[in-house]
Amino acid sequence: MRLPTWQMGSCQGPKRWPSQATDTHVMRCSTLTRKVCFLMQMRFDGLLGFPGGFVDQSQESLEAGLCRELQEELGVALSISEDDHVDARHAPGTAPCSPSLITHFYVKKLTEEQIKEVEQASASTARDHGQEVLGMVRVPLYTTKNGGGLSSFLSHAFIGNARTQLLNSLLRLHLLAPEDLHKALKHSIKTHAHSARDMQAALALTAAKRDQC
Repeated sequence: MRLPTWQMGSCQGPKRWPSQATDTHVMRCSTLTRKVCFLMQMRFDGLLGFPGGFVDQSQESLEAGLCRELQEELGVALSISEDDHVDARHAPGTAPCSPSLITHFYVKKLTEEQIKEVEQASASTARDHGQEVLGMVRVPLYTTKNGGGLSSFLSHAFIGNARTQLLNSLLRLHLLAPEDLHKALKHSIKTHAHSARDMQAALALTAAKRDQC
């Protein structure tokens, strides 16, 4: 029996504001053995995000640019259309002279076979593997008895609004109930606080080692 799958993606860039750039990203998700599977990537900067990149709309459409970026980062050709677009938001520049962005988010269904092909190709044939992309990551859409799983995953560092895009998509597709997601986020905050204490202890240890040199 062929199971339904989803792929989500985002692209960011200028559309109506001056001094803006376009950046595209995609998140993939599929249903495997009755469970939905979302894929994200570990970026070169150590942050979690979605595959993609900047798009110059004077040269190509957002969808064409996103398809190009997916080919480079995933090693497979995926068709993205305007029908897959679900969200767009303005993101001001972080510095006075830096360009602002418009972030665009896309959602696309894939088959189980296509998801597996993406996972394999991204590690074997993708041009950017090991450079801009360090590897694909499956999002754990479950909670363990000790509160791990999704809550622990959400405590990691994400690029830009990638965490928000993930959460909004889970709600939009009715894959998680709002109350379950709320519980996961509350536990994630506790996990983050515990990790911060561990980092402080590690910092003190390395400082002591440094002073001994």
